[in-house]
Amino acid sequence: MKFVVITHVQHIKEDNRYFGYAPYVREMNIWFKYVDEVIVVAPMVNELVNPIHASYVATSINFKRVPEFSIASVPQLLKTLFQLPLLFFTVYHAMQQADHIHLRCPGNMGLIGALVQILFPNTPKTAKYAGNWDPKAKQPWSYRLQKWILSNTFLTRNMQVLVYGEWTNQTKNVKPFFTATYSEDEIMGRGDEAIGRRGDWETGVKFLFVGTLSKGKQPLYAIQLVEELHKRGRKVTLDLYGEGVLRKELEQYVDQHHLQAVVTLQGNQTKDSVLKAYQSSHFLLLPSKSEGWPKVVAEAMFWGCVPLVSPVSCVPYMLGNGSRGVVLQESLKADSNQLLELIDQPEVYQKMVYEGQNWSRQFTTDKFEAEIKKLLR
Repeated sequence: MKFVVITHVQHIKEDNRYFGYAPYVREMNIWFKYVDEVIVVAPMVNELVNPIHASYVATSINFKRVPEFSIASVPQLLKTLFQLPLLFFTVYHAMQQADHIHLRCPGNMGLIGALVQILFPNTPKTAKYAGNWDPKAKQPWSYRLQKWILSNTFLTRNMQVLVYGEWTNQTKNVKPFFTATYSEDEIMGRGDEAIGRRGDWETGVKFLFVGTLSKGKQPLYAIQLVEELHKRGRKVTLDLYGEGVLRKELEQYVDQHHLQAVVTLQGNQTKDSVLKAYQSSHFLLLPSKSEGWPKVVAEAMFWGCVPLVSPVSCVPYMLGNGSRGVVLQESLKADSNQLLELIDQPEVYQKMVYEGQNWSRQFTTDKFEAEIKKLLR
């Protein structure tokens, strides 16, 4: 089977290997186990590989480089208009060769792929929509357009659209799906480490943030919430894992508010380092404005770390509407009050730990791989 992937993920070529954002690459490596040849259509950048990158393991990868483009401003839109012929030709030529077409959406390349795939009604296709599928969500027009094309069974044929969460009144090609990070073997191998911390707080309450340091993820709110608890006399710490445009701004905030003993920016770290952080932390903070299926939430619960998350996309479902985690109100007073209430009830906290582990451990890479095999049959 010749498997064609259309994605906006930036790639780096080093030592004849292709690297990309690790969670995406690790997932694609599972898909690639069940195909013979891979064509990847994606942008490539001249950057150094760092701990958040991983490489494809498939030996037969034909990489089709396309230029990065944006339609966020008038100058960018004008530049993109000149690039469109090349973009459409490259995607069309790749799809011509495909036995199976796989789109990664939402994104600029996902939009091109969603349009071009209409010309291939007989080719089996899948689309992984990794954003928020909630029909009521406020989103950019390009995201709404991708959702409309993918769910339109007249334009989009022979495709299964994999979305996060279960939504009413969906077309027959929309399939609720999930993602996974850890395997059954990792549960067995680390069982003793993943029982969950007791809520006695003798050494303080440890908070964790995992994600891009961007406005959309709101890491500043995470810092301010922990700062509020610190002001109220609680012994707390917060470790932020990730990099982004807000790093300097966050460092300045920490310095100006004398939070050096409370807040630490850890930068990008390996999968194993983040895993250990989940295991040693009490709470994951993710006050994000937009998510699809936030993997870090499921990962945190997997290792007994209770998530505190904004109510976006399928997050309320993931948190069992409050039984497996805390839904943030994004009000410092309200959120600090509900956190203090939980901290003062260690038995309630411990119940959340166990319920979160029991739920999240349904979603292993073993189960994920079994579902992918079904999709590719």
